[in-house]
Amino acid sequence: MTAWVAADLPLEARILMALDEVRPALEADGGGVELVEVVGREVRVRLLGACDGCPMASSTLVDFVEERVRLFAPEIERVVSVTS
Repeated sequence: MTAWVAADLPLEARILMALDEVRPALEADGGGVELVEVVGREVRVRLLGACDGCPMASSTLVDFVEERVRLFAPEIERVVSVTS
């Protein structure tokens, strides 16, 4: 489903759809991502597996995960990674 088709869905559903789109690429490299919570206009995710602690994690988060989340949920201002 594309972002414009999902526009009428609740915010969390759209964020989960965005994460579902990036998950296969992350898993191909031994990593993963999960939604922790949405606080206001911020999405908090946990990077998993090889993504956790990877030197490229910040780039993956901003250039890949955040880009996709904002496509599905333009009201989101930022995506941050949390631990534990």
